[in-house]
Amino acid sequence: MHILKLIIKNALRHKLRTSLTVLGLVVATLSFGLLQTVVGAWYAGADAASNTRLVTRNAISLVFPLPLSYENRIRGIDGVTGIAYANWFGGIYQDPKNFFPQFAISGKSYLDLFPEFVVPEAERSAFLRDRKGCLVGRKLATQYGFKPGDIIPIKGTIFPGQWEFVVRGIYDGKEASTDTSQLFFHWQYLNERMLQTAPRRGNQVGFYMVQIGNPDNAAAISRALDAQFENSLAETLTETEKAFQLGFVSMSEAIVVAIRVVSFVVIVIIMAVMANTMAMSVRERLAEYATLKALGFGPGFLAALIFGESLLISLAGAALGIALLFPVAAAFSAQMGTLFPVFKIAPQTLALQAASAVAVGLIAAIAPTVRSARINIVEGLRSIG
Repeated sequence: MHILKLIIKNALRHKLRTSLTVLGLVVATLSFGLLQTVVGAWYAGADAASNTRLVTRNAISLVFPLPLSYENRIRGIDGVTGIAYANWFGGIYQDPKNFFPQFAISGKSYLDLFPEFVVPEAERSAFLRDRKGCLVGRKLATQYGFKPGDIIPIKGTIFPGQWEFVVRGIYDGKEASTDTSQLFFHWQYLNERMLQTAPRRGNQVGFYMVQIGNPDNAAAISRALDAQFENSLAETLTETEKAFQLGFVSMSEAIVVAIRVVSFVVIVIIMAVMANTMAMSVRERLAEYATLKALGFGPGFLAALIFGESLLISLAGAALGIALLFPVAAAFSAQMGTLFPVFKIAPQTLALQAASAVAVGLIAAIAPTVRSARINIVEGLRSIG
């Protein structure tokens, strides 16, 4: 208890210096947590992927479609228990900056494959009955104020023209990691319009979602499925939903790596600042440490004083930084809109913040502790006068 009082008094001896150091630790801990959360948001789609779903797309590129006639052939492959299809729509709502994902889906079969999209039964039935109906996620509805009955006008880019969809339901996520920033409408509505305006683009889908009974057979089923369409005009590439999502992440891997590196550089910088603070404190107290040694206190006691002060300052800064992370992350997510569909602070991020604070406190105290242990009592006492 006595040593704890000494540690607190030492830490508060230069209040301005200690306050500025704690402020730096708050900023560093907060920045580290926010950057780590951004990196985690990049992988949210892959983390939420089901291991019983496969994605079949054109082997050349996702840009090229697949014939609708593939559906029954895929359904006949051993191990396949369900199938649905969808097209990326890519339209503009009011302004290009209002980006959110829009998919033309195969209706009931698609919703059946995604039980994590929770829709009230009445709204689900209303959507399935209305060819121009659409479902919007809770996050999207909150951002733009969509509610059942609203008409959403969207300007098509990949599929030209002005489109209108009637909101028939709002879905929630079964898990916190479920993407609720999407808009779904009927693929049949899209196909009918294409058959009228661009017949060559009719009866084509962007990708198939394939459900399998046993995830252990994913590789074998994928090979069998792709073998079905070898040497055809539209060969297929089948992969797990997680691999499909990670394929998108890999396109921006350099950005992700850069953010991850910067987050750790911030910790290294604040470690240097903390080490400088402790070095200054110990240098100013060399006479005091010499006096303590002359009174019989050993190097262990001096080390406890210095390490305790360093850890107290670093943990105080980290605690404030962690506490501020939650409101700052919420504000950041609101500003980003649907750019990050899932922006959740992971428990691992909090653990890394705490571990970094402990590491900064311990490493910053090493050099000052060695110096205090080597202090010559005579030289130290001489400086008192």
